[in-house]
Amino acid sequence: MIESIGFDFNIEQHEAIAEVPAPSDAQKGKVLDEVESGYTLNDSIIRYAKVVVGK
Repeated sequence: MIESIGFDFNIEQHEAIAEVPAPSDAQKGKVLDEVESGYTLNDSIIRYAKVVVGK
């Protein structure tokens, strides 16, 4: 499973489905919520994590 919430948005692991205003400057560009989990198998991505990103 790909860890997402609280980490920087990474285009190689995440698919941004929405952008919302970040509650603070420190959370800009970070994943605020995960709608669907992402998975890997043998270091290959099976499904990207669908996430909400702070802007």
